Amino acid sequence: MSETRFVMVARTGEIPPGGRKVVRVGDVPVAIFHLEDGFFAIEDVCTHDGGPVAEGELCDGIIECPRHGAQFDVRTGAVRRFPAMGPVVSYAVRVEGDEIQLEWP
Repeated sequence: MSETRFVMVARTGEIPPGGRKVVRVGDVPVAIFHLEDGFFAIEDVCTHDGGPVAEGELCDGIIECPRHGAQFDVRTGAVRRFPAMGPVVSYAVRVEGDEIQLEWP
């Protein structure tokens, strides 16, 4: 049985409202987004073709993959538009002081 923990991935001042930052946690690229209702994190890998999702356009919490137009909800990882068929992995985020922390297995 594996235990989850929170790891610091950025500071709140590094990501302005409407912005994003890609970090690596171990070997996994993770995109952190700062929306009006908080910080959210998804794996920065499109489930359609493996490309980087965070390079795409962000609008109302939906990120569009720049390669083929698949869309994902950055709050949940859910697919919002094909050609992607499966969700991207999403991670719980908390803010402690000015630290953005990601729940990591």
